[in-house]
Parts: sequence; structure tokens; C-alpha cells
Amino acid sequence: GECSLQDYHFEHGREERRADLKPFTSRRRELGDTVTLFVDRCVMCTRCVRFSREISGDAELMVVNRGAHEEIDVFPGFPLDNKMSGNVVDLCPVGALGDRDFLYKQRVWFMKSHDNVCAGCSTGCSIKVEENQDKVYRLKPRENPHVNQWWMCDEGRYGWKHVHDPSRVTLPRRVGKDGFENVEWSTLSGELDAKLSASKRIAAVLSPHLTVEEAYQLAKYVRGIDEQALLVLGPIPTEGQDETFPNGFTIRAEKCPNRRGVEEVIVGLAKALVTWDDFLGRLSDEAFDAVWVTGGYKSNWHDESVAQKLSSVPLLIVQDSFASPLWDAATYQLPSATFAERDGSYVNHADRLQSFKWAVRPPAGVTTEGQLYWRLLKSPGLYNSRAVLDELTRELLYFSAAAGGNGDCGIDLKSNRLA
Repeated sequence: GECSLQDYHFEHGREERRADLKPFTSRRRELGDTVTLFVDRCVMCTRCVRFSREISGDAELMVVNRGAHEEIDVFPGFPLDNKMSGNVVDLCPVGALGDRDFLYKQRVWFMKSHDNVCAGCSTGCSIKVEENQDKVYRLKPRENPHVNQWWMCDEGRYGWKHVHDPSRVTLPRRVGKDGFENVEWSTLSGELDAKLSASKRIAAVLSPHLTVEEAYQLAKYVRGIDEQALLVLGPIPTEGQDETFPNGFTIRAEKCPNRRGVEEVIVGLAKALVTWDDFLGRLSDEAFDAVWVTGGYKSNWHDESVAQKLSSVPLLIVQDSFASPLWDAATYQLPSATFAERDGSYVNHADRLQSFKWAVRPPAGVTTEGQLYWRLLKSPGLYNSRAVLDELTRELLYFSAAAGGNGDCGIDLKSNRLA
């Protein structure tokens, strides 16, 4: 853990200690699956005890013994095992509580911190991504009184491992004479543009993991080719029910960061919302010359039947992070970026838009969605998510409140909507 007291002592304290301390062996205590207690470091501030009682509400932590023998411990048979347990590590002022997932992985002074937004659910917690040399080591909450206050759930805190998953797809490929063959990004945009321009009926599936800028660019591009191009909201993954804690912090069942943003892009441009299920139902009655499907989900999000329904499409472009039945059926396979590698904005369940910059570069061979769509639209220079958002605020009323910027805590698009 990091010790604020140590930093204060280094800056303001004496050079030599006054106490005559004898050597001793440090004691460690595993409080749960995620947290380790270094007993000798603890100054008994009891912040962690208050957190477990007032915020998470499970009250697993307590003070045992009395006087100079006081220690933090858990009730026998009841370890620290709640969905917000990682926050006690952030609260500890002296590094007595260590994150078992991060412990000894990296020196904190080597890491760089980047403001970002959690993509784990539709709450959209403000977070910091801490990395070194393009490798993420941990996520920490960032204060936002309108969204998550000072907290984040363990699902979001430890839900970044897919960023460096060795099974991620990293090379763009197309169907050739003898199966799939690699293709260079430098020629891919022109090749895709030529094939899509020759298509009469196009559909684009916009994933709720896209930023609003990426969703708008892709929708604008396909609508520039086919004015009646079908814009589809991608599958919305859900798990269980919303879970609310005593302080009001809520873990949403909706496991995607930008459903509201993508919905409003689609409704703003197409005037009607077509869901993933609606789209699959229309495939039997309506023929498409080209379908562009965006994914970006952490795990497999469809079954073989979806691939079978779309396998008859002459031009099937699939943009995703991991291989799947639909990926194998594609005409063009395009690797996609993760949340830590994107520039853009998410809109959470409460219509609050938050913008962020990339924290790490994507693996070699991966181009972010925003960069690819920027090239397809023949926009000058390098991809600029802020320029896309500015255009979006002019074109769609829902996003107009973000015209002057949205600050560190984001902006409520509904209550601040411009007339």
C-alpha cells in the first residue's frame, strides 16, 4: 500500500527516530480474497471499519482487543467479502491494507495515472487508470459527487484484465482464395469504402461499448452511402438486478457503459430505435448487401444461430476484441480497442456525459474504431474526438449541453439541454 504518513514524515519530520525499537517480524493477515492487512503498519484510524458499516453495509471489519493491543480483524468465519471491499485499500492512510491483486506488481512511482470512465456497467464511475509502459496495473476511483462519490465496485476495479488478454485478436483479415489473409490498415479503409459504396442496402450494428463519437461517425458514414441504412443498437448485456448499497451507490445490472449515448445517436439520425432482436427478426424478410457489426464485449455475446443468420450477407464486417462464431463468419475481421485504449465520451444511465482520453496504446496491429471511421469519412489530420463531439452537439439536440465542454465530472445532458 501507499503511506501518506510516510510522505508527511519525509517532508516535515525529524531525521532520526526518538523511539528505541527492537527488530520484529511484520505480521500479515488475509482479511478476504482481495485485501491483506499489514498489522504493524496500522495506526487504528478505523476508517475501514466505518466504511464496512456505513458504506458497504456488511460490517465485516471490527476492532479487537483493547488499548495498545488493538487490531483490525474480521469476525470469525466472516471474511471481508463484499462487492466494494477494494475501497478500504484506497481509504487506508498508511498502507496497512494492501490490494492482493496489485501487491508487489509495480512501484507506484513508476506508474502514470489517466482519468477515465469505468465501462463495467451503466453507472459510469469516474476512475483513474494507472499504467506503466502501456500495461494497466490497477484502476482506482476518481471523485465525482454526481456519479460515484469516492467509490467504485470490485467488479469495475478488477474488470480490466481483458485489456491484456493473450486471446485478443490483433490483426485485420479478409476472406481470400485460401481462407483468411492478413490485410494492412493503410489499404483497408479504401478497400472497405469501395465495397460499401457498391452496396445498395446497408445495416450497422452499434455496440453500447462504442463511445458516442465512434457511434456517430460510423452511423454518419453508412448513412452517407445509403440514406436509409439501418442503424441497430447492439445487444445490451445484463446480469441479475441493480444492487444498491446503504450510501446510495448502485451496481447496475446493465453491463455496458454507453447504451443511452448510442440510443440517442440512433434516434437522432434514424428517428427510430431498432434493437438487436428486432434486427435478427428482420433478416428473414429483408436482404442486406452489407452489414457492419461492432462488438467490444468482454465475453462471448452471441451463439451459433446469429452467425448462421448473418452468414448469407455478401459483405459482413465484424469489429470485435475476441474471436466468436460471428467473427469466423465475417468477410472482414477488424480487431477493436478496449475502454482503456479509446478517446471519447460515454453517457451513463442518468444521462450524464463524461469524456476521457486513452490510457494505453492498443496492441500492435489494432487500430481504434475512432481512427478507422475518421479515415473512412476522409476527415483531415489525426482523429480528434473533441471535434467529433462538437459536431455532434450541433447536429443532435440531446448532446447540445456538451458544446462548451463537460469538465472533470461530466455534464447532465437533460437538465442542461440548450433550447
